[in-house]
Amino acid sequence: MATFERTTQLVVLGAGPGGYAAAFMAADLGMEVTLVNREVNPGGVCLYRGCIPSKALLHAAKVINEAHEAATYGVTFGTPQIDLDKLRGWKESVVDRLTGGLGHMTKQRKVTYLQGEGTLRDAHQLDVTLSNGDQGVVKFEKMILATGSRPIFPAIFNIGSPLVMDSTAALELKDCPQRLLVVGGGYIGLELSCVYAALGSQVTVVEATPALLPGADRDLVQVLQKSIQPKMSRVMLNTKVMQLKEVGQQVEVTLQMPSGESVQENFDRVLISIGRRPNTESVGLEHTKIEVDGRGFVKIDSQGRTHEPNIFAIGDISGDPMLAHRATHQGRVAAEALHGSKATFEPRAIPAVVFTDPELAWAGLTEQQCKDQNIQHSVAKFPWAASGRALTLNQPSGLTKMIIDPEDGRLLGLGIVGSGAGELIAEGVLALEMGALAEDVGLCIHAHPTLSETVMESADVFFGTSTHIYKPKRQPV
Repeated sequence: MATFERTTQLVVLGAGPGGYAAAFMAADLGMEVTLVNREVNPGGVCLYRGCIPSKALLHAAKVINEAHEAATYGVTFGTPQIDLDKLRGWKESVVDRLTGGLGHMTKQRKVTYLQGEGTLRDAHQLDVTLSNGDQGVVKFEKMILATGSRPIFPAIFNIGSPLVMDSTAALELKDCPQRLLVVGGGYIGLELSCVYAALGSQVTVVEATPALLPGADRDLVQVLQKSIQPKMSRVMLNTKVMQLKEVGQQVEVTLQMPSGESVQENFDRVLISIGRRPNTESVGLEHTKIEVDGRGFVKIDSQGRTHEPNIFAIGDISGDPMLAHRATHQGRVAAEALHGSKATFEPRAIPAVVFTDPELAWAGLTEQQCKDQNIQHSVAKFPWAASGRALTLNQPSGLTKMIIDPEDGRLLGLGIVGSGAGELIAEGVLALEMGALAEDVGLCIHAHPTLSETVMESADVFFGTSTHIYKPKRQPV
């Protein structure tokens, strides 16, 4: 077993969207960078086991659903023939192409890449075990922690059976079970439910709370739920999983119904998707002054600095929301701050997107957040049933809503449910970051016929001047 020792100006532990973005930014600023990561190339959970493979499968699911829905407007296809091996291979090719490109850019930027795992010895030394078994130490001046998160898998679900999956196993797409139970009605659970339902599984979604997608406004969720419910076997709210037991080639599940009654059902597979937890336990934080909160998140300031002034933390280990794009921007800010900039991470809006069919997205304050925080607000909604483009896409159930300050007309938030909501939300993020008024959005000419017009018209609804929705006129603020 060989040993090694190297010294670097900056070491980045973890190469997900936050870690590799931070390493690349630091290298672009002229810093000497070492990047430590367990995979062959950068990418992290997002590229290898999360965002990218799931969206590849969701695209396939959308095509399957559109093939069925096309009969509505007179186009009939035969029953889709699904080649799981080919679909899995295509998904993996997308991952390989992206991660391979990141590996190439790592070399272009002259970032030293160590494939392995690291543990802090102290605030200036990182013990590293390489994938080939070699062990050594990296001595550093500065550090960025970007170790990400992992699925929550409580002991009650850990029955030691391959029939019980987390999101990582579900994305491997080993087969398509006839009966699938998805535990958790958050965005990951719903996205994977849509994939497996489109591929032919009878999917039951169980959520312990009274509603799907906690955090999103109920009117938007209702549109989504109404659309996806017919594609599922069942969507069961206020229902808890009390016990799992492997019985032959199935899993016997004990469910506690809203009435309190317990029932047992058998499923071919169970997918556990009840959230994620930060990877902060095995990093060696106890050998430093770095502090974590009650949920395991590293405590940081607005630049990402921990209680060790030379060590920064970004991404999922630094708090909610656990989103790749948040981690990327945090990483870039941290690299700039370590280089001497006064940059801070203080976004007005971090968009959230649920890539179901239809998509649901929001940015800024939600209506519920305004109510909870006693923030004065007005709500302006534009139903897609009044959108020419939505009707041509057979998407009349969509909805665009604006949350607006009634005093000065400033945009507080934007929410959208419908086809392409994840793309449309970008306009709202820009408007929120620029401090735009609803009037500014309404006065911007949007191309016709497009779904983006629904953003413009929701602003017009606020003033009672929407061309396609009648509402008594409001005097401009």
